[in-house]
Amino acid sequence: MPFVTAKDGTEIFYKDWGSGQPVVFSHGWPLTADAWDPQLKLMADNGFRAIAHDRRGGGRSGQTWDGNNLDTYADDLASLIETLDLRDAILVGHSTGGGEVARYIGRHGSGRVAKAVLLSAIAPLMLKTEANPEGLPIEVFEEIRAGVAEDRSQFYKDLSAAFYGANREGSTVTQGTRDEFWLWSMSVGIKGAYDCIKAFSETDLTEDLKKFDVPTLIAHGDDDQIVPIVAAGNKSSKLVKDATFKVYPGAPHGLSMIPRFAEQFNEDLLAFARS
Repeated sequence: MPFVTAKDGTEIFYKDWGSGQPVVFSHGWPLTADAWDPQLKLMADNGFRAIAHDRRGGGRSGQTWDGNNLDTYADDLASLIETLDLRDAILVGHSTGGGEVARYIGRHGSGRVAKAVLLSAIAPLMLKTEANPEGLPIEVFEEIRAGVAEDRSQFYKDLSAAFYGANREGSTVTQGTRDEFWLWSMSVGIKGAYDCIKAFSETDLTEDLKKFDVPTLIAHGDDDQIVPIVAAGNKSSKLVKDATFKVYPGAPHGLSMIPRFAEQFNEDLLAFARS
């Protein structure tokens, strides 16, 4: 299996399909690169080089005790991009992966980046504060921490309902899709999964978003129960200069992984990449 070595020596697994302009995918919490497989195949089938890595702490990458924070995640992404010498890359990040993309541009600049896509991204800030009243209260994230610490297997099974909107009337989300979520999640070490909760909830990415200087697509479902659009996509679209903001009516957090919404997102992703 292919790996790149991060600055601290951690091995980061990646998959690399097709050839052409690179499209680099960063996945959400608590998943792995496999969550992007349909989009990787889509882009490789259409003349792009599609790349996705497992974030440190889970999947096939090293499970480190330290470094489970957005600065290090962004540096790991930089190690991948620089080791593979990627240029004119299109960076695509879902959820925490969107925060990773934002922090990468804020920390490393856009010299190797042609475009960016933030899907259901955590940016600019998920936590409710005096300056961010639309965010979620800290108690929400304490409950997530407790779920991971006490019985993560059952917690992930339950979380999959809100993640995909399977708890909504008329949902067509299959048990297989929910089982897949559980399988990916359980491959993430408990230390990395637990630490990442603080990373995705308390990291303020406002200044990172202000540094974006490439065409950016911000996409979000308006029924996202995990990262509410009011505190995320709505705000990010105003912070990123000249961003294109696409709202998917009725779509949940994991919209790119369920056919009902993935078809439209895939069309939009491919059109944006080609534009």
